[in-house]
Amino acid sequence: MRLSTKGRLAVTAMIDIALRQDFGPVSLTDIASRHPISMSYLEQLFSKLRLQGLVTSIRGPGGGYALGHRSDEITVADIILAVEDAPPKAKQHDASLAQDLAKELWDAMNAKVLDFTQSVTLKSLALHQLATGGKIERTPAQVRGVFKVPVQQTLRPDVPNSVFELGQTLQMPSVVQPRRGRALGRFN
Repeated sequence: MRLSTKGRLAVTAMIDIALRQDFGPVSLTDIASRHPISMSYLEQLFSKLRLQGLVTSIRGPGGGYALGHRSDEITVADIILAVEDAPPKAKQHDASLAQDLAKELWDAMNAKVLDFTQSVTLKSLALHQLATGGKIERTPAQVRGVFKVPVQQTLRPDVPNSVFELGQTLQMPSVVQPRRGRALGRFN
């Protein structure tokens, strides 16, 4: 099992979703704003997490990601193994005695790390965050697109509502006033 920044960031993002799972789907934009993770990196991580069934994506306004399983069924090992690339295959060379001894050491250590990460669930990490004073702010679901309510612009009564009124307000002599009885688009 490889432990890298990729795995650490994936666990952080999954804890974020587990903490907010009662509020609905969590968008990657929200995760990126709360943690120092770029959007493109989050997209890569979540495509791998989705392929393994650890998260599900919800499309549309107010969409985002939700856990694919209950948080007590997802382990840290599941998350790390989902996002880490497969280690390169070792070449079959005649290994020296020192390499064989080191291989046994690393294999034993990997087994211990795997056992430990399989014993830690996402739910226990989320509960630990809450117990240590982590605050969960509920952000309202963002309404985007055609469902967004237009913002009413305040009317300013002191602003002219036509070019002609603007000319009269500025009292510019160069503004040509249309003559009565003539069509506005014709200039003779």
